[in-house]
Parts: sequence; structure tokens; C-alpha cells
Amino acid sequence: MTPPTLIPLFQTHPRSFDQNRFVYPVVSRRSGGVSIGVNLNPEKYCNFDCVYCQVDRTVRGGPVLRKVDLPELKSELDQMIELVTGGRLFDGTRFSTTPAEYRRLNDIAMSGDGEPTASPIFNEVVDLCAEIRQFHGLENVKLVLITNATHLQRPRVVRALEVLDANNGEIWGKLDAGTEEYYQRIDRTKVHLAEVMENLLVTARKRPIVVQSLFMRLDDQPPTVTEQEAYCDRLCELVRGGGQIKLVQIHSIARRPAESFASPLHDSEIDTLADLVRRRTRLPVSAHYGYSPHAD
Repeated sequence: MTPPTLIPLFQTHPRSFDQNRFVYPVVSRRSGGVSIGVNLNPEKYCNFDCVYCQVDRTVRGGPVLRKVDLPELKSELDQMIELVTGGRLFDGTRFSTTPAEYRRLNDIAMSGDGEPTASPIFNEVVDLCAEIRQFHGLENVKLVLITNATHLQRPRVVRALEVLDANNGEIWGKLDAGTEEYYQRIDRTKVHLAEVMENLLVTARKRPIVVQSLFMRLDDQPPTVTEQEAYCDRLCELVRGGGQIKLVQIHSIARRPAESFASPLHDSEIDTLADLVRRRTRLPVSAHYGYSPHAD
């Protein structure tokens, strides 16, 4: 059972800290440490309109934030690394209740309020994060990309993924459905499921990836068994095609979603789905109950 003092840390993952515009910390249940987030989309634009999204897109970041300022991002990231590794992050902030075993830096994650690979300077940010990681001697710290997998085959993104590979990188690719109909019902995008599958496959042929999936109740109904089995079939297709999957992460809704008809799965429903995925795919699966997908 999660200690009561940890629940607020795991459930509260705002993409803001102090006066920072681009860099924020979260405590990660999954990794047992701190994840430093890099928000490449503070203007809150995204090519998905997920029913479960917890970003308030009714309030835009404003035109002043539409361009990522690399020098400012570098300064914020340098300072955040020093705050975490020096322990000052946990002095007099909302992180002051963090247990000692969680006060370690686990990763630097490119995530934020939209799709990070859509940023026109995504590759420059990856280069910058790799340089800062090396400068601080963080050999054991991962560089993580949290992505909806829509741009993974763009040339500049492919080059950036190679930089991730050379810097203890991980790619967490989003897959929320097994059929086009359910996928559009959840993710609401002009990008088809087949395109996401192709991008995940090509990417996973080159290195092992993490598949990150969020399931929920819609109008108080969980995904049907048919849809759950179709999701398993898509995972099996990736493996049969030569894709390497190191982990499947099953999540449900953590905080207030964009649509009121979306609500969290019950813990027992998450367990049942995770067991189904394990049995049908033979892949490692982690199940998370009511926590943000950023860092759990």
C-alpha cells in the first residue's frame, strides 16, 4: 500500500515550478525517484484531443510562450538538476515530505502540454539535454521521450532518437486502443491508428521501447473485452513485425479529464486488463492506479 504521505506527490504533477517556463520536477512512483520534465509545448497546442487529457486547453499559454527559448531552458534545467542532486528541492517546497529513498534523480523527460516531437526545435532540445546530462556527470540518469508516436519517422526526429540512444534514452510511445473506431473515440485526431502503429514498429525495430496506454470508463462503461483483445492483437503485431517492447504500462485517469464522460477504471478492472495483456502477449506489464502517466 502506498504511504499516505506519498499519495499527494504521486497524484499532483503540475507542469510548473517556481517561475520556470519550461522545466518542472515530479516524484515518480514508477522509478522511485524524481523525474525532471521539459515542457516543449507551453502554449498547450497538440495534434491529439484526448478525452482524458488533464491539460486545461481552454487557457492557452499565450503567444509569448509559443517559442521555446533555448538559453532559458538550459538555465532552468541546470538549476533544476542542482536543486535535485544537491537536495535543496526538498527544503520548504511541496516536495518536503518526499522520503529519502525517492530523493534521487531518475530521468529527464521530454513531455509537456502537447506532443514534444512536434516542436520545430525538438532535436535541438534533445541535443541540449544530452549535453547537460554529460556536463553534470549523470551517466545513470535516463533521457526519456514521452510521445504520441505521430512524428517518429520525421528525419529530424529520427536523428534526435539516435542522440537518445547514445544517452541512456527511452522512448515511451502512446497506444490507447486496438481499433480505429475506439482510437478515434479516445484520442480524437486526424492521424490514423495505422500510422501510429507503423511509427511504433519502425522505431521499436531499432531499439526496445516502452508502450504507454491509458484506459478508462466512458459513460461509466469500461472498454469491452473485444476492444481489450484488439489492443493485445496490436501489441502482438508489433512484436511479430520485429518490434522490441521492454514494458507495457497500463494507466487510468489520475485527475480531472477534459470530458466529464471519462472516468477512471476500477482497480480490479486495471488488474484484469493487465492480466489479459500478460497472457495474450507474454510481454512485461506494469499497472498503475490513478497516477499521472508522465512519470509513473
